Amino acid sequence: MAERRNEMGKKILVLGTGAQGSTVAQRMDEEDNVDRLICADTDHKAVDELVKILKKAEGAYVDANDTESIIKAAEGVDLIVNALPIRFAPNVLDAALAVKANYQDFAATDVLDEWWPKCVEIMYDEYGKKFADIGKLAIIGTGSAPGMMCVATKSSMRYLDTCDDILMMVYEGVEAKRFLPFWWSPFTALSDMTDPTFALKDGVLVETEPHSLPVRRHFKGCEKEVTLVEHAHDETVYMGLNKDTHFKGAKNINFKYGGVGIEFSTPLYRAGLLSREEETYKGHIFIPFDVIVSHLPPAPKYHDEIQEILDEGLVKDEGAFVVEATGTKDGKKVMVETYLYAPGCRESFERAGITGEQYLTGQCGSLFTKMFVNDDYDQTGLFSSDMLTYEECDKYLAYAEKLDITLETEVKSL
Repeated sequence: MAERRNEMGKKILVLGTGAQGSTVAQRMDEEDNVDRLICADTDHKAVDELVKILKKAEGAYVDANDTESIIKAAEGVDLIVNALPIRFAPNVLDAALAVKANYQDFAATDVLDEWWPKCVEIMYDEYGKKFADIGKLAIIGTGSAPGMMCVATKSSMRYLDTCDDILMMVYEGVEAKRFLPFWWSPFTALSDMTDPTFALKDGVLVETEPHSLPVRRHFKGCEKEVTLVEHAHDETVYMGLNKDTHFKGAKNINFKYGGVGIEFSTPLYRAGLLSREEETYKGHIFIPFDVIVSHLPPAPKYHDEIQEILDEGLVKDEGAFVVEATGTKDGKKVMVETYLYAPGCRESFERAGITGEQYLTGQCGSLFTKMFVNDDYDQTGLFSSDMLTYEECDKYLAYAEKLDITLETEVKSL
């Protein structure tokens, strides 16, 4: 079990005061086992506004480019929650090691090696040993996807003796009447839609083409059949590396994404308008990706913004979050189908004053933090959220159920 610093309540540093970090801070402000929160960012206004609404928090202004700046803010904390862009992860990891704190990250960094799966291996092996040596735990991939998706997929393995294929699918079907292709950072969204995508094929991690290999599904609760395509996400890399130790020897693993954002971005991608390379047009040098992002509306963040969008009306408020895992059980071919159910956009706003995207990602992230403060993890080192034990999965899902985030699993004969 990760070493407990003291018998008093926990002290947590939350780095990043955007949608994810602020949700974690708000939820931890309500936890009896948390004595103190430090909310840190370079954005002074965001820090000040967040601290105003919390009882246990103080603000700090941190430059994440400077490891010493992080260390100064983190002295004496039990846990650092990293809700910053992934390029800052090495600095935050080093700071956590320096102050001997546990570490939580919503994703995995891509700056340790040119080959992204190698980055994850470095985190597992090199950083894993460093955290184990000080009796601490670092966990990566702790939002909704990756995060809850990893827990749902790992949990489904208990119904299989062997696993052949894992297909993870996310359909984002919330559509506003106004032009709003993304309910989260347009830069992050379009990066995910243009970055190299990975899949496990015949037991080997390979790159696939973004927006390729479409599948069609008519999900429960959705109006019609939808198309989902290859999409850059952590899950396939984590699970591909852990296929033998955690996923019953899976041979093929894919992550597919569909919905409003894909319908908007696929034509742009195919036209080359999401390229990161410099181009020249009529004597002007530009990067197509940057031009597109600069013209997109920002994701709604504040209460009044979201209220205005909802008052204008939604075209639809639906979605799906599904895992299909096929393999054998007692010598018979089966598919384990898992659906996640959570509040939609309008219900999330009524409950918490935030969007459905913020609710699911932030709340799912805060549950990994809750497990830290309640000493629910039985491991040290560094691991990704797909590597939870079944007991840890059950604890996590029990917490999620209290927020009306639930799984429905059905084992089907094939």
